[in-house]
This record gives sequence, C-alpha cells and structure tokens, in this order.
Amino acid sequence: MEHMIICSLVLMVMSIHSVCCDIRLEQSPPQVKRPGDTVKLSCTISGFSMSGYWIHWMRQNQGKALEWIGRMNSNSPYYSDSLKDQFTLTEDVSTSTQFLEVKSLRSEDSTVYYCARETQ
Repeated sequence: MEHMIICSLVLMVMSIHSVCCDIRLEQSPPQVKRPGDTVKLSCTISGFSMSGYWIHWMRQNQGKALEWIGRMNSNSPYYSDSLKDQFTLTEDVSTSTQFLEVKSLRSEDSTVYYCARETQ
C-alpha cells in the first residue's frame, strides 16, 4: 500500500470588524498527495491590499512548535534558510492570492500549513 501525504492548509482567518473593512484570508482545501509529489496551497486575501503587508507562511506538526517557512510581499519572497530549497512562494496580485508550493513531498510534510498577515 502506498503512503499518502495530506497537506492541510488551515489559515489564521482574521475577521476584524471595523469601520473600513472585513479582513479575510481564505484557505485552499486539504489535498492528498504521494511522497515525491508537489503540492500548491493557496491563501486568498480580501479587505486589504496585498502590496501593503507581508504574508507569512508557517507549518505545525502535531505537538510541535510553529515552524516559519517564509514571507512574501510584492513578489519578493524571503525563506527560512533551512527550508528554502523545498518551498516556493508566488503570488497573483490580480486575484489577491499567494501560493505556497511544496516540492518533493516527504512524510514530515504531512502537516498543517498557515498563512497570516503581518501587522503594521
């Protein structure tokens, strides 16, 4: 039986009700992949301009601390030194969406992924 990897993106959904807007980060659905495959997760934002904030990506294995993957703003990605070869951050400003691509999936990549907006 082949092993399957489940990549679940659970976003820190920010529902801040204020005079100006409703800020949201919406997740892509969980995906099931095989070891060695590539998966692309999405984070679609609304209620603020993508170019005005860094979007951070993290992951957390059960019972472990959050692990920072990287951040992106205006097509300028920065990665954790230990993870930069496995992940690629991209964005589509026209759809207000950022993407996290995980390459060459391993069993330890079967975890929960988060995206979050940096505060100013």
